[in-house]
Amino acid sequence: MQCAAPTKCQPGGTACKRRAASDENGHPWFPAGSSNKKMGSVQSESMSDWVFFRRVLVVLATMAVVYLVWRIAALFFLFFAAVLIAVLLAGLAGLVAKFTAMSRGYALAASSVTVAAVVMAILGLFGTQLASQISDVFARLPEAIEAGGEQLGIHNAFEQIKQAISAEGGGQLLSRVASLGYTAIGVATDLVLIIVVAVYLAADPRLYRAGMIKLFPPEQHERVGDALNVTASALRLWFLGQLVSMVLVGVRSGVAFWAIGLTSPLGLALVAAATNFVPMIGPLIGAIPALLFAVTQDLATAFWTMVAVLAVQQFEGNLITPMVQRRAVDIPPALMLLGIAAFGLLGGIDGIIFAVPLTVVIMVLVLKLWIRETLGEKTTIPGEA
Repeated sequence: MQCAAPTKCQPGGTACKRRAASDENGHPWFPAGSSNKKMGSVQSESMSDWVFFRRVLVVLATMAVVYLVWRIAALFFLFFAAVLIAVLLAGLAGLVAKFTAMSRGYALAASSVTVAAVVMAILGLFGTQLASQISDVFARLPEAIEAGGEQLGIHNAFEQIKQAISAEGGGQLLSRVASLGYTAIGVATDLVLIIVVAVYLAADPRLYRAGMIKLFPPEQHERVGDALNVTASALRLWFLGQLVSMVLVGVRSGVAFWAIGLTSPLGLALVAAATNFVPMIGPLIGAIPALLFAVTQDLATAFWTMVAVLAVQQFEGNLITPMVQRRAVDIPPALMLLGIAAFGLLGGIDGIIFAVPLTVVIMVLVLKLWIRETLGEKTTIPGEA
């Protein structure tokens, strides 16, 4: 039996096309570059899957951090308060070391002692005076309530208030007083803890900064370090602006209270300035002592005190704060309100107290790490040199 002669490949023939699609061993082959295209497509798909997976991990990690912060909100806000004071002390120590021949350690010690001495002097100067005035206010409060009630057509107003309080029962009143005492002890303990942690953080900030950077992959160390530096600078700017605002509120309040004729106008002005640190509810809390002092004098004084408080707060909210924020850290009002609401829900009164500086931190990190470095958009970042 004879074998068939090999078929010649005719140009354009089926055999030629079939042979062209395989090599000499019968294995299929592809035109040059087609395999590279397919491999590139596979790699592109795998890269896109990896990017999506990383984003999912980032979202899950963020949710986990938020949940953890919510569970230990009190500890988180205590630590943030210590960080805030440490940033202030470190910046002050840097200025002292820059303009003197002191080392950083001595400059930090001098700064800490100076700040503590100023605070203690203010409390000693005005605290004793306020305490004596408050005792006088409570001594004259029944008479003032009775007089105010008579002018409003209410007879025996103070007796009615006493009966309403006694109707709750003495046991409940004692339990509330005890609860208030425990709260005061807890606040004092927290303050001591915050100050101690802040001094340790300010003493060697590079150590804790390096420890935080090591939590991230090595290729991200420089990026994270730059973000921490910019955030610290933004916090210092915000704190300086807030301090200027508090001082201006205190000065205007003191002048207004002195002109009205309130007792201890400087002490009341100090309370108004200190409580102005807390957004939204701080000015309301700061107005309570002044109004109590005014009520014990007469209703006309109380009226003009209320007018003065409202005028100072309008001046602060519409002129001082916008002017200072433009030069320090300009936070959009809607973002600030959202931050206050969010952190208030997260941590209650502690969250409200530290809502604005925490919002500053989040805003700076989003502007730098996401908008500028991820999206490539040009933007101005507070605290950046």
